[in-house]
Amino acid sequence: MKWLELVQVAGATLVAAVTVVVLYSLGVRLTAIAGDVSERKPAWVRPLAFVCFGLCGLAVLFGLYLIIPYFSK
Repeated sequence: MKWLELVQVAGATLVAAVTVVVLYSLGVRLTAIAGDVSERKPAWVRPLAFVCFGLCGLAVLFGLYLIIPYFSK
């Protein structure tokens, strides 16, 4: 068995999963901050939340592109 390739795939999977989870949770947190009416908030909070959600979606779509053989031909 090729152990180095197995470790590379496991590492890439871990990095990708952590990236998607961090982007999504950061987007949720920024959305909650933007919706808080009790304090003054910067104008860039809500657009940054949407950017985080967009990057999370792009990461998921790229993963699907890599997994589905029809798209990678």
